[in-house]
Amino acid sequence: MAGYLKNLMRDLEAHTEVRRFGSGWLSGFFGLLLAITALLMVVALRFPEWFATPELNVVKGWSGFRPLLHLILLASYALSLLSLLLRPRKVLGVTALMIGLGAALLGGANVQPDETRSWGVFFGLDFFIVNLLVTGFMFAPLERLVPHRRAQRLFRTEWREDLFYFLVSTMFVQLLSFLALAPQAFVNANTGSFDAFRAMIYGLPWVVQFAIVLVASDIVQYFFHRSFHRWPFLWGFHAIHHSAKSMDWLAGSRMHFIEIILLRAVTSLPLFTLGFAPSVMQAYIGFIYVWSSLLHANVKGDFDRLGHWIATPRFHHWHHGLEREAFDVNFAIFFPWIDKLFGTFHLPEGRWPKDYGIPEDVPRSYGKQFLYPWTRTGKKTDDGAGPEPAE
Repeated sequence: MAGYLKNLMRDLEAHTEVRRFGSGWLSGFFGLLLAITALLMVVALRFPEWFATPELNVVKGWSGFRPLLHLILLASYALSLLSLLLRPRKVLGVTALMIGLGAALLGGANVQPDETRSWGVFFGLDFFIVNLLVTGFMFAPLERLVPHRRAQRLFRTEWREDLFYFLVSTMFVQLLSFLALAPQAFVNANTGSFDAFRAMIYGLPWVVQFAIVLVASDIVQYFFHRSFHRWPFLWGFHAIHHSAKSMDWLAGSRMHFIEIILLRAVTSLPLFTLGFAPSVMQAYIGFIYVWSSLLHANVKGDFDRLGHWIATPRFHHWHHGLEREAFDVNFAIFFPWIDKLFGTFHLPEGRWPKDYGIPEDVPRSYGKQFLYPWTRTGKKTDDGAGPEPAE
């Protein structure tokens, strides 16, 4: 089994010349992608109490959802068979076909929910695949059409680690939300004097509420982000995010579990208790997923003027740069003018970082990275407090 998985990974990570049109690689890859999509959706439909996100019920209740799922399964069969015909190495096509058949055996598009016992906890398997497909189909083609680094492949070094981080942050969406927002009900129940203020916020136009959320969250996040660079113990968590040596849309998902909880707590919890409409907060959460993927994406574009006011990939790439000039700069997520206010703005005209990562030996496996904040011994500077301030 280990040998089979090794061959599959080697085929996925094949060089560009091996993936040329007509080689069977593209049909095998998309057959595998569609087969996995179908399997995960079938599992979510069969065991909704465990693997389905309630907010996505409106999608699964759509009359065209099951016919679409059936078409996805048929397409995965066709593409996997085409790959088997065209490609000398059969591992991609065989894997796609086996997964597709597994989805069919579980019930396919006609699957019905099983009797399952609910403990009030679910894993967002459907949210994971929807989020992955939306962001993947949005940014992966963009990175191929207008790449900043042309030599960087889709399945670059450490892609498996980052995909696992993406899986954790989306499948555990309920647990993360609970841990980050559990105090919300308590705060609302004990701050009745703020009800008039909440009513005023709720009465603002939707667009105005959304704009306020973007600015307020970015200001809070700026200081949160900067503190994780300044204090040695907090840096141990944030170093995981900065350890990525390649930048693409998937790299933004590499965040320590504890940092995700704390980040959501300091940015979302106050906003949830100040009276903003639930639809505004839902839109913000969806927007931040897409925006984070864009900032880390491997897409070109200098945007020398725009980058001073709206965060662009080049602006954020400098935050991840390995050069000394890239240390402790560009903390804002949406608005670079916040960095300008506090002296941490850095966007040299027409230049990008040469390399990414940190001068610190961070282990590659998820388990070791989870423990890293408590086991690390390396320090980025002599005082151990992260890179020296840029201001």
